[in-house]
Amino acid sequence: MSGGGEGPAAPVAWRLERHVALPSTADLLAARAESGAAEGLAILAGEQLAGRGRAGRGWASPPGNLYLSVLLRPASPAREAPQWSLLAAVALAEAAGAVLADPAAVRLKWPNDLLVGGAKAAGILVESALTATGGIAWLGLGFGVNLAHAPALPDRPTATLGGVETPERFAARLLQRLGHWVSVQREGGFAPVRAAWLRFGPGAGEAITVRGLPQPGGFAGLAEDGSLLLEIGGRRQAIPAGEILSQGNDRGNARGNAQGNV
Repeated sequence: MSGGGEGPAAPVAWRLERHVALPSTADLLAARAESGAAEGLAILAGEQLAGRGRAGRGWASPPGNLYLSVLLRPASPAREAPQWSLLAAVALAEAAGAVLADPAAVRLKWPNDLLVGGAKAAGILVESALTATGGIAWLGLGFGVNLAHAPALPDRPTATLGGVETPERFAARLLQRLGHWVSVQREGGFAPVRAAWLRFGPGAGEAITVRGLPQPGGFAGLAEDGSLLLEIGGRRQAIPAGEILSQGNDRGNARGNAQGNV
């Protein structure tokens, strides 16, 4: 991501739209983006009737949880799009930690799952469209957060943030932190975002299993571009994208770059 030298970055001017129910906040955001909506549009739904994640996976969306999609138009090349997932995850982790009695219970699973006490409490969907020259025309960040309800999953535990805030209040909190990190990125590049993600990420050497790799690897940080670094068989390997099957004591099936049911 490109960095500073041009003075303080202008803050994102959020414009929050509230809907009682929508088929999908991500679908509406994409339609608005394609129609030329300006950066800062945020769409909040009290309920999603056809919530979706990556590859058409369903997303259970009962009333009381957060369903929020936001529009950004970063001046970035397409190769940097995955980094925005990590930026969104940092903002989400900070917002979640602010409402929990034990902020230390918040952890991140690469690249964009939020865990509370080791159980999945939120996910992020990142979608984008490209310009003719290979830049990002628009970027949509979708957040699904278990504020009050934790829909059951067959392959992993789920958790909530305790129901202490309404979706509207949590959306405002999340947008504030997201705006902060967008400004940080625009002034200082990806390095401070990467450092912030590592504060919430796995511990050094924590075992991580990735689909397609012959054996688990030990967490060795993030590469400068946000790729996952693993120590496998005495060698360090960079994973730019992938499906994480387990992390530490979590035996769930968290999908990289996916917003599935939480």
